[in-house]
Amino acid sequence: MNSIVKILAAGSLLAIAACSNKNGKFDASGTFEADEVIVSSELPGKILRFDVEEGQLYSKDSIVGILDAESILLQKEQVQASIRSLGEKTADVTPQVKLLEDQLTVQQSRLNTLLHEKTRIENLLRQDAATGKQLDDINAEIDVSRKNIAVTQQQIHVQKSNVATQNRGILSEGKPLEKRVAQLDDQLKRTNIINPVNGTVITKYAETGEITSAGKALYKIADLSTMTLRAYITGTQLSQVKLGQTVKVLVDDGADKYKELSGTITWISDKAEFTPKTIQTKDERANLVYAIKIKVKNDGYLKIGMYGEVKFQ
Repeated sequence: MNSIVKILAAGSLLAIAACSNKNGKFDASGTFEADEVIVSSELPGKILRFDVEEGQLYSKDSIVGILDAESILLQKEQVQASIRSLGEKTADVTPQVKLLEDQLTVQQSRLNTLLHEKTRIENLLRQDAATGKQLDDINAEIDVSRKNIAVTQQQIHVQKSNVATQNRGILSEGKPLEKRVAQLDDQLKRTNIINPVNGTVITKYAETGEITSAGKALYKIADLSTMTLRAYITGTQLSQVKLGQTVKVLVDDGADKYKELSGTITWISDKAEFTPKTIQTKDERANLVYAIKIKVKNDGYLKIGMYGEVKFQ
């Protein structure tokens, strides 16, 4: 009888010791989380292709789906046709200028003839074979001819200037149209659903053939190669931690076993959570809780929402 009591007592002591050791060997605890990214559609339209599957790993910048781009292509073709039509609206100044230049050539030839005639009259006048009136008349004709040439030259300049101004006004309409084409090209690129990060798809919200809208969530993805343990410590433990500190992270590995991993403290909250309204004693101050984040490399065992324990080294 005494032996049985001794055995039971010893067993109770061992159980209490084990329980005490299990409860007391951790400095903090929390749950694992990951930086999740919700990928949304940038444009409205029908989903023609959507290759996303939950649990699959996708690389950054990979195309995982395509939206219907037919309406955007039609808009682009319409704008490009408008740009081409601008060239047909411009005026060609060449025929008008050619006519005036031919007229100018005739006038210049007429002036050359008059100048030659003036020289002849001046020679005759020195020989008293011509009169002063003849010289005055030829000088008057030369003056008129030069003025006609000046008028024609001015007409050529005005004609070129007017047509150039008109054409500039027409062609200036092309700049906004070219910008519109660039905008439509950008929209065409956005019809490709591009995965923004390396990670694993957590949740899928859409399927091929569905009509989506701009901003509508298509799937959720997260990089699970490195997990974040969000744990909590008391105010009295703040002096034991610092940024960049390496700590031990333990997660359940069976009923009574723990899997040990290495982690690094990357963030310490500067504000307490669940702060009492009035803090008077040192014991009450010890009840303050501060959040910390610990980065842990995931070997494939860690999952979002899994509990983890922390031991400061």
